[in-house]
Amino acid sequence: MKKIDIACIIDDDTIFIYGVKKVMQLTEVCNNFLIYRDGKEALDALTSLVTSNEKLPDIILLDLNMPVLDGWQFLEEFVKVHVPKKILIYIVSSSVDPSDILKAKSYEIVSNYIVKPITMEKLVSLVEDFENA
Repeated sequence: MKKIDIACIIDDDTIFIYGVKKVMQLTEVCNNFLIYRDGKEALDALTSLVTSNEKLPDIILLDLNMPVLDGWQFLEEFVKVHVPKKILIYIVSSSVDPSDILKAKSYEIVSNYIVKPITMEKLVSLVEDFENA
């Protein structure tokens, strides 16, 4: 099984962050994480990593509803950053609004839309996507 080197979690929900990290560590899928509480913090940090040619995450788990920059605003800005590698971006949201799902699919850089809570099955599917990328 191909292991995720770095997973980036962009979410203001500390319980969600804790749960995803724990599951990924217990299943030995990933042990390295970048955690950001809002889209602006994440955008600034990831842009800095690109600029300084540092190691980037393999996947991003992106929440939609956050303070400062929400997930949509993050995506709008992140598509403008010249990222030198493919990063799988998964929108992970509690929203089941069909318009959110359609909007997510309109972004070429978004791999999938996952409705919270993230289950073991959804995590396995995410890892399979990563292995096949």
